[in-house]
Amino acid sequence: MNNRKDPTTTTTGDLDALFKQKRALRSRVRKDLKNMDPTLRSQEDNMIQNIILEAPWFKSCKRLCAYISCSALREVDTTTVLLEILQNPSKDGHSLMGKKLYVPRVEDRNSNMRMFNIASIDDLIANSMNILEPAPIDAEGNEREDVMLANDPVDLFLLPGLAFDKSGRRLGRGGGYYDTLLMKYQELAKERKWKQPLLVALSYTVQIMDEGVIPVTPSDVLIDALVTPSGVIPISPAAMEMCH
Repeated sequence: MNNRKDPTTTTTGDLDALFKQKRALRSRVRKDLKNMDPTLRSQEDNMIQNIILEAPWFKSCKRLCAYISCSALREVDTTTVLLEILQNPSKDGHSLMGKKLYVPRVEDRNSNMRMFNIASIDDLIANSMNILEPAPIDAEGNEREDVMLANDPVDLFLLPGLAFDKSGRRLGRGGGYYDTLLMKYQELAKERKWKQPLLVALSYTVQIMDEGVIPVTPSDVLIDALVTPSGVIPISPAAMEMCH
């Protein structure tokens, strides 16, 4: 099962201190990302995407949720992976690779985000922050399929973040969008007796922290595996099983 929670127990009094630690770590990682050599960034982007495309767990997945990378946020690039999936899609929302892709759309400032099925890069529009998102209605005026209302489970989530460690901790940007969505989806999978999706985060080398550096609160969802330029780091038993 990969809806694992960190064993750390937190009292209300501790939360402020943890949030303060998170803010300090975010600041440090943002600075490191800003100072990253552009050539190295590009090399690491290519290495990470090549690893994903060759991974058995990626090749075998039928339905996945993936983020659309934003260069202004200095996220690991996902363009090659997404284009590979979306090239020559069939009419039922699956690509010829046999994959159905859901991508995020932020709904409001209250950590609400939805994942909509897209069949083409043309299904995306830039929002007010110039981040590409799917419109909820397609060109024909039909509602796009929301992953939470789909009849079939997704196998995989490709996740962004600011910092990660090898025990599965992930530090996001502070909005809580991914943790909220992941918790809801894990509950849905449990209710429907579906196998839990594999939660895989993508990380530049500078984003990998030593054990214990990333503070964890009860609302944080742990990841199953980390893709780095040097390979896949399986963390949960589910990931270890899929990587060997």
